[in-house]
Amino acid sequence: MSDLQRFAGKDILGVGDFDRSDLAGLFAETRRMQRIVRERGATDLLRGRVLANLFYEPSTRTSSCFLAAMTRLGGSVIPISEVRYSSVSKGESLRDTVRTLEAYADVIVLRHPEVGAAKIAADAAKKPVINAGDGPGEHPTQALLDLFTIEAELGPVEGKTVTFLGDLKYGRTVHSLARLLALTGARVRYVSPPAVAMPRPLVAELAARGLEQSEHAELDEVLADTDVLYVTRVQKERFSSEADYETARRGYRVDAALLGRMKARAVVMHPLPRVGELDESVDDDPRTAIFRQVEYGMYVRMALLAAVLGRA
Repeated sequence: MSDLQRFAGKDILGVGDFDRSDLAGLFAETRRMQRIVRERGATDLLRGRVLANLFYEPSTRTSSCFLAAMTRLGGSVIPISEVRYSSVSKGESLRDTVRTLEAYADVIVLRHPEVGAAKIAADAAKKPVINAGDGPGEHPTQALLDLFTIEAELGPVEGKTVTFLGDLKYGRTVHSLARLLALTGARVRYVSPPAVAMPRPLVAELAARGLEQSEHAELDEVLADTDVLYVTRVQKERFSSEADYETARRGYRVDAALLGRMKARAVVMHPLPRVGELDESVDDDPRTAIFRQVEYGMYVRMALLAAVLGRA
């Protein structure tokens, strides 16, 4: 039995659903999807299958990535991204919406502003639910593509130093990736304003799992040893006041001069969108992987869709 067969019909709610063997199997399938797209453009592996993309928050990259992944696999997509025009805006519950959509679709991808919403949806649905981000909780498919990016760019993650920069309190991509890194033998450094530091319970959880981690106020403290610089935006929508937002975002900006002080073989990543914290002057540096990261994401999500629909 392949490592991925156990995911057939299963929900993907958080990175805790994966162990190291699962990751190896998923990434092998991801590389297969990459070859298929580069050689043939698409496959009919999921022909006749339907994905419901249910997004309660605005999304360009994640929603379009899942749409592209399902289309490349030969399936079709029901896109629901303007929920203010739907029955949801009339007060329909998440449970009812999910139960309705699973009558039409084989798998549901959910983005929601509330932590735990994906679990509520999964409990209501008989079809697989994939969490595409639940508030400041988790974003497991982003973490999977991030880890795949690190391996594709630098090789095995064990022994590498991954530095997270920016909003670490509300950054669900950081929370999920840090949990995955606890499986790999990587070292993690956190650099953030105090107001948006890594949540204390999560730091304690990761310490109990043996992750080597440390917290810093300034990037210069860890830059020379950093193999992966993972930059995040300070999310304005997560702050209750403009003043708190402006205080948090100042002083955490990556530009070409900063990259000049990094290792010659390093990688710079960002989950996007960016709003000034990662200057466009870095885009032509071969160490900047942000758009390769986007492409890898499609292959990872193709592999994951094939797995939950029993075709991996």
